[in-house]
Amino acid sequence: MTLLALLLLAAPVVAEPPKAPAEIAAGAPASDWVVIPPEDLLIIDLAPDAHGRPRRVVIQLMPKPFSQGWIANIRALAAAHWWDGTSINRVQDNYVVQWGDPNSEDKAKAKPLPTGLKKVPQKAYVARVAPTSRVRIALSPYAQTEGFFQGWPIATHGRTAWPVHCYGMVGVGRDMPPDTGSGAELYTVIGQAPRQLDRNIALVGRVIDGIENMSALPRGTEPLSFYKTAEERTPIVRTRLASDLPESERPRFETLSTESASFDAFADARANRRDAFFIAPAGGADVCNIPVPIRPTPR
Repeated sequence: MTLLALLLLAAPVVAEPPKAPAEIAAGAPASDWVVIPPEDLLIIDLAPDAHGRPRRVVIQLMPKPFSQGWIANIRALAAAHWWDGTSINRVQDNYVVQWGDPNSEDKAKAKPLPTGLKKVPQKAYVARVAPTSRVRIALSPYAQTEGFFQGWPIATHGRTAWPVHCYGMVGVGRDMPPDTGSGAELYTVIGQAPRQLDRNIALVGRVIDGIENMSALPRGTEPLSFYKTAEERTPIVRTRLASDLPESERPRFETLSTESASFDAFADARANRRDAFFIAPAGGADVCNIPVPIRPTPR
């Protein structure tokens, strides 16, 4: 054996420093990323801010089998350009931002809905699926098990499952039961996950870009933090499915597959931070504290 070989054998092995979750996601191979179809992206263009800067919010709609009746309505509402000229009507701190027709409760002033919208039953709040990811989630008081299904956080009890109210999730406003809402009135979570809403309100998607354009809005001062005057509301200029926009205007995003080894490593790193800043790994994480990585892709 040569002297060089002996020296190499004797050299200490230097362990690679533990990676942070963001580093794991950034290093995931292209094969672990899944393109989000343009028909699953709902694009909301708000009125420009006080400095004239554009404000856009991008929502990814939920996959089958969850909430498909409401999502069919949302597609019909977008196709009818129904949200154009409506507004953001409520911003409640550490809770939700809500938008739609500000006159919806006044029959004389309410904006007519498109014909053919479905009335979705309460039983559609849940579906029969099981998590498809291998990630182990911390115990939860809200469900028997929690995990991910095709990139989405879900909870299960017995043979039923439902999506959960994590930060940025989008739900359907409704009246008292048995009403379940049409999908014309929507909200997004901007605070600590209000899991008590799970299985009580339909979840239809999540904000994947531009959440700051909603969460940073002034809080309302009326009951439930609705705005008092029309001038306080933020106008919605245009809402479209990305598939209905010209190719040159379509935003493009991809999500890290929750069935991939990269996501397993990412979720483990979120639950047990070992990178240099952290002292004591937590040993687990709530499903809402493992946000699925989503990134824009070049045209």
